[in-house]
Amino acid sequence: MRCDLDADRAVIIGAGIIGLVAAFEVTEAGLPVVIVDPSPVSGATHHAGGMLAPIAEVQYGQESLFPLMARSAELTRGLVERVTDATPLPTGYRDDGTLVIAADRTDAAHLSGLTEYQRRHGMVADPIPLRDARRTEPSLAPGLAAAVSLPHDHHLAPRRFAAALIDALERRGAVFVRERALTLDGADPCRSVRCETVTIDTDGAVVVLANGLGARQVSGWHPGASPLRLRPVAGEIMTLEVPESLHPLTTGVIRAFVEGRQVYLIPRNGREVILGATSREDDGDLPRAGALHDLLRDGIRVIPGLEECGVRETSVGVRPGTPDDLPYLGRVGENVIVSTGYFRHGVLLAALGGRVVADTLCGPGCGSGYLSDLDLSVCDPWRHAEPRGAAPHQPLAPPRSRPGRKSHMQYTVNGESHDTAPITVAELVASITPAASGVAVAVNGDVVPRSAWDRPIAAGDAIDVLTAVQGG
Repeated sequence: MRCDLDADRAVIIGAGIIGLVAAFEVTEAGLPVVIVDPSPVSGATHHAGGMLAPIAEVQYGQESLFPLMARSAELTRGLVERVTDATPLPTGYRDDGTLVIAADRTDAAHLSGLTEYQRRHGMVADPIPLRDARRTEPSLAPGLAAAVSLPHDHHLAPRRFAAALIDALERRGAVFVRERALTLDGADPCRSVRCETVTIDTDGAVVVLANGLGARQVSGWHPGASPLRLRPVAGEIMTLEVPESLHPLTTGVIRAFVEGRQVYLIPRNGREVILGATSREDDGDLPRAGALHDLLRDGIRVIPGLEECGVRETSVGVRPGTPDDLPYLGRVGENVIVSTGYFRHGVLLAALGGRVVADTLCGPGCGSGYLSDLDLSVCDPWRHAEPRGAAPHQPLAPPRSRPGRKSHMQYTVNGESHDTAPITVAELVASITPAASGVAVAVNGDVVPRSAWDRPIAAGDAIDVLTAVQGG
């Protein structure tokens, strides 16, 4: 098989789901792989819920992400089938569909608007009577307000899937180097990967940087500061055990809006259920008591039987986010590919990331050739790089009138009047929240996509800035 990069092997840095799927796809193309990670499957993958949810996980204003999510969901089914053929271990994949619940009338109004938005973008989201939802899930609480069926949102068990990938890779002769990668030596092309105690020769190899937040610490492949503006986004998750008398507590994934907060419940094989997930902009490695309280309170509001469940595990995972919530995915040098920054969508987008890596190595005819119609330029790893000679990136300060400069523009934000010097939508968002993740902006009733946030705000504009509820 022809290899576009003239590579005879691949060195994959990172053994979470992104790196493992990339490695698997490379072996599907007939190339050997070396996988570098000090502790495989110990990061975000270990703590993930496993949602394959291209519909439930949509965010207002992130239209560039929608086709990537939808295509990756389609690719995942074939990926799971091929992994199943390569190993006897289970993948934990289930295609039960997802039920979305609104707890009260305000939540129902939000769910109705979201469903309309999803359908407007060609997604299958079907409002159903609550009595039908209860026939499917008898454990639902009384007094709920609305239900929507998402039959094409599926899920898998990330730890089981990762174990299956590792077993398949080891059967194919993959070598695991349990060290942290420090530097890609030789610039462009990369001649070696220097780790803590060993150096891996990469002459004739392709290097894939797929180690999540750790990618920003790997030097040598870029001039100056890293172009990867990755940020940590933490999220708590719980593993519960359902009493035999209540099993099964749920037959499929249940997501819910409870007083504007989102919670989900995922059934696993046996009597396990996963309750998640929170989202906060930090890298704290311990679950917070308040976050766990919120998960249990909101989960019990929707499924009262959760009160009787035992708590097997609480944990917090830290995911790599980017300023625009799109991944960094693509070639950055003669023999270096970056694949990181998947934020909340790592499990969902792993199939797409792996396919891009394999197609970059071996050409679009390598496997499916199924990506030619996608605009992957939105994932350019260099898009947030600072120009040479520029000062390091600093968060924008809240816009305010400068001394000696008369304010001459009035507008409203969420109904409150503002009087400032001229600013753009992006500057306004930065003045309200330190991270733009999950933020939607509407100007005079029209949603402004992130690609247009550089537009100036005009006098008299009515602006709504909304923080979308995070899933996990």
